Amino acid sequence: MTKVIKILGTGCPKCKSMTNVVQEVVTANQIDATIEKVEDIMEIMKFNVLRTPALVIDEEITIKGRVPSKEEVLALLK
Repeated sequence: MTKVIKILGTGCPKCKSMTNVVQEVVTANQIDATIEKVEDIMEIMKFNVLRTPALVIDEEITIKGRVPSKEEVLALLK
């Protein structure tokens, strides 16, 4: 089943770092997932997130306000 991953953030350096980490983990581990970047502040507010970047996996907020390690992302996706 394809996972839906959303990265919430307005395009700041931390948001870009999180995007890179998630893409690397998905590619390296051949995880069936779609990655969406959500940069619209109104869309981000719908998730009730005050600090970005935030990682949403299948509509569940898993990380907010920091860039996770590759190991942490992999654990969340398994």
